[in-house]
Amino acid sequence: MTFPFFDTPRDEASQRVAFSGNRIDRQAEARTDDASARALENPDARLLLFAQGRLFMRIEGDEALDPYFTLHDARNFAPDLEQTVLLGHEAGRPVLAVPSTADIETLPEPLKAFDYRSIYMQGLLEPSQLGAMAQGAALLAWHDSHRFCGRCGNETEMRDGGYKRHCPSCGRDHFPRTDPVVIMLAVRGEHCLLGRSPHFAPGMVSCLAGFVEPGETIEAAVRRETQEEAGITVGSVAYHASQPWPFPYSLMIGCYGKAETEAVTMDENELEACRWFSREEARLMLDDKHPEGYRVPPTGAIANTLIRDWVFAS
Repeated sequence: MTFPFFDTPRDEASQRVAFSGNRIDRQAEARTDDASARALENPDARLLLFAQGRLFMRIEGDEALDPYFTLHDARNFAPDLEQTVLLGHEAGRPVLAVPSTADIETLPEPLKAFDYRSIYMQGLLEPSQLGAMAQGAALLAWHDSHRFCGRCGNETEMRDGGYKRHCPSCGRDHFPRTDPVVIMLAVRGEHCLLGRSPHFAPGMVSCLAGFVEPGETIEAAVRRETQEEAGITVGSVAYHASQPWPFPYSLMIGCYGKAETEAVTMDENELEACRWFSREEARLMLDDKHPEGYRVPPTGAIANTLIRDWVFAS
């Protein structure tokens, strides 16, 4: 007897989004409290340096960018080695995320601090490096916002190579969190529903999205968010792809929703525009040729993948 969900080989859409190319072996079973310190002693260790939502990179040769540093080089840029997180190993070498207190405005040439969105949108790193950056950025952001115990309020300590914080006062252990976010393309026949948030770039429209609430399934979150933001009732929901999203530590869960109603009632507190677009309009937006100047998020964004895969569905 076969299991039908695995019978038909298919393209895994999650492999085509930004931040998904991480090749680090996390070796979770081997983590110890001194794992980061021991990894720093390895002469082959590669360090990623972060500060204020930015990643340090060297500009080399013909504008090639290198995000990795040796411990010797990293010491020149005020690393907080006590807060180092061991991401894992790649090609047998430890990879670590290190927060820095250096002034990002006065970094010496050829060093520059790039914000995460620019790195992703401009394609400044190859997929495995971008995935490592997302892992490190998310973990360091979590540590920064969880320095104090949620039970007793006392300061916590990093443990397990950066994958746990322990409260020495009450004994509570805290583990890194990932916030689930549904992002969905509601479709009705040959049309899809796209909205525009006030903070979007000019002309950009995208899929609707929202956080999954406690006690809620992914499907229920898709239906609730679509109803709340656009007044559209969704019936069937199908999962399509996911994307790590280090802003600060989310997982985007991409779905399609079959719309059962057509009239849009927009939540003006969330959106400044929302309407149905035909498949041909969506195709033109993917090519940046829409006659009214509408466009969709760039390649690499899970919204682009959802829209593109719907447009070209056979």
